[in-house]
Amino acid sequence: MSQIIEFTSNHPYLIVALFITVFLIVKSELDSRFSGIAQLNPADAVRLLNQDDALVLDVRETSEYDSGHIKDAVHIPLSSLKDKLDELSKYKNKPVLVYCRSGHRSYQACKTLKKAGFENPNNLAGGVMNWSSSNLPLTRK
Repeated sequence: MSQIIEFTSNHPYLIVALFITVFLIVKSELDSRFSGIAQLNPADAVRLLNQDDALVLDVRETSEYDSGHIKDAVHIPLSSLKDKLDELSKYKNKPVLVYCRSGHRSYQACKTLKKAGFENPNNLAGGVMNWSSSNLPLTRK
């Protein structure tokens, strides 16, 4: 116990950094769980697409989209999503599957959609990387 006290007194910046890191991780996890945004794995995403006729929204940049995307995906980069919400308004009552490369930008897009009144935004956890690693198809058309 005395070693812990000695360590903390010798390295206060490390202890503060540790507490800040733990706080941010816990805050992020709680925010994710209580946001009302479902985190779907690829199998659940396919089920959503097949059963609920969901809108597929790709929020990656154009170069990423052109390298391969989920079939029938609507492409609106995250940077212009707020300006183009009117184009998506007819989908407010339908499920929306949002994806990006890894799932971070699409989670931000889901939060934007939720604030704009969309009832069922869903994030593809792990993004298109997770989709591809599950051997699901991408198209370039």
